Amino acid sequence: MGIVILRGALHGQLAVEVAQEAIATLIIFLGIGAITGAIADYLVRDAVENLYRNRVQWYRDEVAKREAGAGITTNEPTP
Repeated sequence: MGIVILRGALHGQLAVEVAQEAIATLIIFLGIGAITGAIADYLVRDAVENLYRNRVQWYRDEVAKREAGAGITTNEPTP
């Protein structure tokens, strides 16, 4: 918004025109930010869920090995 105001002041535009352009710019960047945020949220949730599922599966495998008497331990899963 500041860049739009500065550009308007340099070109001698009326405050109404500058305000309309600034609001339009804010709305455009709101949409871009919302889409980017949704994508990032999906990617982070997916990564965390995969790490959690891998950890739970590793734990279940270790418990099953110990109950079977194998006594063999493996390292924890790495991300």
